[in-house]
Amino acid sequence: MKTRIAINLFLLPVIFWTANLHADWKSDWEQTVAAAKKEGRLNLYVGRYGQAALLDEFKKDYPEIKIASVNGTGDQLATKIVAEVRAGKTIADIYSGGPNSSYSLLYRGKVLDSIKSAFILPEVLDESKWYGGKHIFTDSEDQFIFVYIALPGVRGLSYNSNLVNAKEFKSYWDLTNPKWKGKITSQRPTETGLSVNLQFYYYQPELGPEFIKRALGAMDVTFGDRRTITDWLAVGKFAICHGCRQIEKASGQGLPVEDFETGDWKEGQPLSTGGGSISLIKGPPIPTRRGCSSTGFYHARDRLPCKSPMIFMASCRQTLAE
Repeated sequence: MKTRIAINLFLLPVIFWTANLHADWKSDWEQTVAAAKKEGRLNLYVGRYGQAALLDEFKKDYPEIKIASVNGTGDQLATKIVAEVRAGKTIADIYSGGPNSSYSLLYRGKVLDSIKSAFILPEVLDESKWYGGKHIFTDSEDQFIFVYIALPGVRGLSYNSNLVNAKEFKSYWDLTNPKWKGKITSQRPTETGLSVNLQFYYYQPELGPEFIKRALGAMDVTFGDRRTITDWLAVGKFAICHGCRQIEKASGQGLPVEDFETGDWKEGQPLSTGGGSISLIKGPPIPTRRGCSSTGFYHARDRLPCKSPMIFMASCRQTLAE
């Protein structure tokens, strides 16, 4: 019988223990730990964050539990999970990735169990300990897609440093300067990865739908997959990129690519979850069900702290279609 591993183990929070803890949670926790060790395996489907450091820390604390991780884009992993569940061959215990794939494919596909009902640790249950004084979920029921991290900045807005002087950019509107027409590449807007940027552009009063139309429609943008557009940027085929990934790694290898620093730009920058939401995949009833979930990618003893869950959920596809 497949047992959901106690992800509360995996995601021990960094918040200090308080003195007035209720005694009943301890029994649940001990049983969960014992069941997790007996099962000995957690199947983690995880998106863009290549969580080597996090998994290494977990292994130090719980060497009895093997983490079997499957990586990919949000669309790839969510599609795989839905297919497996509907085929009656559920493999994933936990999915951690972007909120759009979680919501559009997993939540709407009805393949999630309540992650909220599985919380055990008092410092997890106590919402006053969390950013904003509450748990953040992206589903309307506040049960299934838990957000555990917030990232400031526009991720994936990059440039070739041989072709672009980043100091010339003071506003997002500078991306629509006619001199860049035909020199911009982008991930396809209908794929996961650009949604946070698009939502920010859409709702920022000084940008709005008109900016999206001009930046991705009127600038003769060439679209491609993430890896391809990053390669194009690195070799100088294009000067600017929406949606490029692993820029820091490429720059460290000596390639002339950088991410724009948008913190000082006129319109500001968004705060998003990136790939920082987590869900419990639906499976057969099991005795340790309540303990088998997640609180967010928090880890013991402040080694890998992430303290600001927040999320923006919206759709800009209609604007792009227009």
